[in-house]
Amino acid sequence: MAARPVISVYSASGNNSVVATAPLPAVFTTPIRSDVVNFVHTNMAKNKRQPYAVSVKAGHQTSAESWGTGRAVARIPRVSGSGTHRSGQAAFGNMCRGGRMFAPTKVWRKWHVKTNQNQKRYATASALAASALPSLVLARGHKIEQIHEVPLVLEKSVESLKKTKDVIALLRAINAYTDVEKVANSKKLRAGKGKLRNRRHRQRRGPLVIYNEDQGIVHGFRNLPGVELVPVTALNLLQLAPGGHVGRFVIWTQPAFERLDSIFGTATKPGDLKKGYTLPRTVVTNPDLPRIINSEEIQAVLHPAGPKRTKRPFTQKKNPLKNMGVMVRLNPYAQTLRRRELLTNKRFGAAKVVKPKKKIIKKKRNYAYIKSLLSHDTA
Repeated sequence: MAARPVISVYSASGNNSVVATAPLPAVFTTPIRSDVVNFVHTNMAKNKRQPYAVSVKAGHQTSAESWGTGRAVARIPRVSGSGTHRSGQAAFGNMCRGGRMFAPTKVWRKWHVKTNQNQKRYATASALAASALPSLVLARGHKIEQIHEVPLVLEKSVESLKKTKDVIALLRAINAYTDVEKVANSKKLRAGKGKLRNRRHRQRRGPLVIYNEDQGIVHGFRNLPGVELVPVTALNLLQLAPGGHVGRFVIWTQPAFERLDSIFGTATKPGDLKKGYTLPRTVVTNPDLPRIINSEEIQAVLHPAGPKRTKRPFTQKKNPLKNMGVMVRLNPYAQTLRRRELLTNKRFGAAKVVKPKKKIIKKKRNYAYIKSLLSHDTA
């Protein structure tokens, strides 16, 4: 996004002199979201399609009837009659020669696509912001190497130019006519059947001229190849980002440029024409993360890197029936149950009388009996 405080306004006389300066509108600080622009452009481009369909009668203009079963042929309808190759041939089916297509197209298809208004405004603002970055404009193929400044703003008197020769002289003076020549040299015959459908030639896109009030400017620019004109109150994404690619070369008139803040609003004030709309704002002011991380302020408070510790590629499986920590992780209530069990044992364990075990007493008796037997034998 562009973040310069002021933009130079150039003279319409063609001497490349700066006659004034204009503050940069807030719309040029919008985040450039090429994904949003591409999505919205795809939807908007579908709204100019002309419905098409095959004829309802296509493939059915014959008197065909099935022969039924018992004649060792398929039950597909067959052309009646005799004495010609056509008679007896299969008809109607999409697998037949001369038959209809599968699922014939209808004109009542859903041709148009609705797009959220906020998304369309976001895409338009992003396309405007991208038009102020020379790198994106050059990447789109526009010839702006000799331009003094982007965005290029001309004084108000340009809106009253009515003669094409005066417009060409102006564009040559500001070094913008190279882009028009590029368009004229790119005119080629279209490949395919579009040649027969009033789309015989195709060519590149040239500059987009945005004006505030038509005082003859449309009449003066309209005959130049590739040049398009649009009032600032009717900005169209299909013109600002042809093909869904941001970076269109835009030539502004000073009144149109200064009116952008009243249309789109600023960071603190909503626009007049777009009621209740505020411009999208960047989440991160400086998106250059490596620069932020390597800055002195961040590096000064970081701890030195410790020794590398290799994490085990697997986790040891522990039995929750034997490991209380794992059991509590699986069932937090297990800790309460265990605590209750310990308290219960402690409460009833004090009153319990310890009795000698029968097994020990029996062993002692056996030992006394054996000892008595041995004593009798020795006597």
